[in-house]
Amino acid sequence: MTETLIRPARLEDAEPLGALGRQTFIDTFVTGFGIPYPEADLKAFLDASFDPEPTLKKLAEPGCAWWVAERDGELLAFANAGPNSLPHPDARPEHMELRRLYVSQAAQGLGLGTKLLTLSLDWMQAHSHGPLWIGVWSGNEKAQRLYTAYGFEKAGEYEYPVGAWRDHEFILRRG
Repeated sequence: MTETLIRPARLEDAEPLGALGRQTFIDTFVTGFGIPYPEADLKAFLDASFDPEPTLKKLAEPGCAWWVAERDGELLAFANAGPNSLPHPDARPEHMELRRLYVSQAAQGLGLGTKLLTLSLDWMQAHSHGPLWIGVWSGNEKAQRLYTAYGFEKAGEYEYPVGAWRDHEFILRRG
């Protein structure tokens, strides 16, 4: 087994990146946290978020950055940051948001999440003159503790759509 490489994502990563995102979402929120998403809502969300075409569009979105952790040609984790889109009265599009930080079940505990978080925060700080933002599911206390350790504080709440289902999310801000 070779060393894990963290690198910028490329357009040709769209399909494996989408597959990783889809499986990690299921492992984390459906299997792990047991959120009872209705099947049609979950399918609609997963298709819109992780099918190759929407993933390719997201990879090419201006002002965004993507990184992947790869070992032996397999994607293990990824992070995505870009212009803020969280619904908070103080939030502006020119502020930066950590949009996704996903680590596959098989790569949990390898420190990849922390490495990708640090890389993302450095990039976000360099590309924003305002606060940094993160949306996190209200029940994901492990992620909330991690973000708090990096200076984020709860700034609000909102409902995140998974199809017609709504997840209760916290809005975190640093700066």
